[in-house]
Amino acid sequence: MRIATEALAEKIPVSRACDALDYPRSSLYRQRRPPVKKEPCLRPTPPRALSPEEKTEVLAVLYSERFQDQAPHQVYGTLLDEGVYHCSVSTMYRILRANDQVHERRDQRQHPEYIRPELLASEPNQLWSWDITKLRGPVVWTYYYLYVLLDVFSRFVVGWLLAKGESSELAEQLIAESCARQAIDVDQLTLHADRGSAMTSKTVAQLLVDLNVAKSHSRPYTPDDNPFSEAQFKTMKYRPDYPDHFESLAAAQDWARSFFDWYNNHHRHSSLGLMTPATVHYGQAAELTAQRQVTLQAAYAVHPERFVNGVPRPPEVPQVVWINPPRYAEESGPSS
Repeated sequence: MRIATEALAEKIPVSRACDALDYPRSSLYRQRRPPVKKEPCLRPTPPRALSPEEKTEVLAVLYSERFQDQAPHQVYGTLLDEGVYHCSVSTMYRILRANDQVHERRDQRQHPEYIRPELLASEPNQLWSWDITKLRGPVVWTYYYLYVLLDVFSRFVVGWLLAKGESSELAEQLIAESCARQAIDVDQLTLHADRGSAMTSKTVAQLLVDLNVAKSHSRPYTPDDNPFSEAQFKTMKYRPDYPDHFESLAAAQDWARSFFDWYNNHHRHSSLGLMTPATVHYGQAAELTAQRQVTLQAAYAVHPERFVNGVPRPPEVPQVVWINPPRYAEESGPSS
């Protein structure tokens, strides 16, 4: 606005230009003035301050072998009992701070910096995510543990297991069987998980080495690093028939078997162009998209006036899926 006012003021009086553009003249005049550089104001030394020699003497006392392991309060009290006064406790701290001597003395644990996982899948069986959730048992504090392996690209549950406890041996069994069932080749798959005890166990780590499967872990206390497994658990626990608790392990297994059949083969996923995970996982998405396009074109041919934007297009399956996409990937195109 100021630039426009300046340009208009070159042709008509300033007052009329400011009135026309509703811009205050005082602001315009103030902004026209060159900035005034103020010299830094040095604070004078108070007359009651310690002299440099006195500060050096206090520092020598605090550094002395007698007092080097004592706090200023202890030094002050000890010297006061001996009839010696140099300065107040706060002045001792001020002198120490000026010499960069006020620090935490105890050893503090330094938390390592964890790298933000950035994982990409452009087809099924490139990236799996897995996690464990609890299902309530028949009595209070009784739980069944549901292990779920999820393909990130297709959202297809490639393996699941229900047990009475969390165990690295059970996790090893589930991963090995799922990899064999999906015919995973060497260096084909990355397995992502959080930092639970089963996920970080040596048993699972050695299995992944034997299978030539790369491993990835979420950062501590960062559930967003494993969003696909978390979303799948939410879909499961928000089902209308999800019970408040399960009467037995067998009952929980029956319910889970029915749920995963529905989830893989009948659930039309909003992030998969309203296709089922099985359709995407087994490479039928392109054929189904073409079939949908034929249906929509036929509908358009009958009533073109109902489609104001022209021939409609069916929802598409994302070409790539990221866990924590980098900024350039977020700006480049659609992902999930």
